[in-house]
Amino acid sequence: MWSRLPFGDELRAGLGSPSSSRRLSSSPRSRVWRVQLTEAQVVVKQLVAGPDADERYAREVTALGLAGRAATPVVPALLATDPGERVLVLEHLDHRRPSSDWIVDYATALARLHATARPEDIGTLPRWRGPDQADIDSFLGLAAALEVPLPPGVPGELDGLVSRLGEAPGHALLHGDPCPGNDLHTAAGIRFIDFEQASLGNGLMELAYLRIGFPTCWCATSPAAPLLERAESAYRAEWRATTGSAPQGDLADACAGWLLRGDALVQRAHRETADHLARIPSRDWKWGTATARQRLVHRLGVVSHLTADHTSLHGLSTLSSHLRRQMLVRWPRLKPLPATRP
Repeated sequence: MWSRLPFGDELRAGLGSPSSSRRLSSSPRSRVWRVQLTEAQVVVKQLVAGPDADERYAREVTALGLAGRAATPVVPALLATDPGERVLVLEHLDHRRPSSDWIVDYATALARLHATARPEDIGTLPRWRGPDQADIDSFLGLAAALEVPLPPGVPGELDGLVSRLGEAPGHALLHGDPCPGNDLHTAAGIRFIDFEQASLGNGLMELAYLRIGFPTCWCATSPAAPLLERAESAYRAEWRATTGSAPQGDLADACAGWLLRGDALVQRAHRETADHLARIPSRDWKWGTATARQRLVHRLGVVSHLTADHTSLHGLSTLSSHLRRQMLVRWPRLKPLPATRP
């Protein structure tokens, strides 16, 4: 549906008048144009009206301001804003196809992004929120639906996990949805875009995306172990070089948190499993459901492995292993996640 370019008098006075514009694809919550000005091309983004539109706009403007401090740029430059229209004008950057080992540069850029926030920035963005009791209940319900017994102590382990994640140290600038598609691979490095869900918290919650399979994303990948280790080492090295300290937190906790919370995957899988487990063969499931199970099987495998020697999550390791095995028995055609992004 066509809509006018929201480029008002104040933007024209500061940046000049557009000579042409082209609407670009975007999420339903925003409209995006590539616009030609006298001196350069820019990107114009407008947040669509809705109950949380003002909050999403404020988050994005604030996050871009914080991220703009990075010595090596990690976001497009924010050139101008029009708060009344919820409009941002951003530097236009050319995206090129990512390399086969893109997650190494991605992890480095992610560490730079996270490190731009400072202690005095606390309060400028919401605090990151982890899983809660409803997520625990849904995960345990999934185990019940699959008839997998709970190892002793698991409910207490999950309570402890939720508590630790809620109190995890750190004030990193978290993107909120750092997925393929929200990263621009340019000749000068990776830039992140779309900060509508930005928050402050512990950076390992987003480093975990690489290992757990991009939990808030439309696509998910499972890189080979050597490449994954390179990427995580690159993140830690860049964080240390930028901040002078090692990243705080526990990657196993972070991954277990995404197993519980993620993108409502557990809730959806639990509901569908409880409703249809006994009467619909795997070949009759829609693709979206198969994809949800594919991701869940991956996450269960990751958490089972990472928490095997974790004193606070040993029971969860056992439960995750049993759940994964039971899912593969019931749905043997489930395939591993792809190793590379689409």
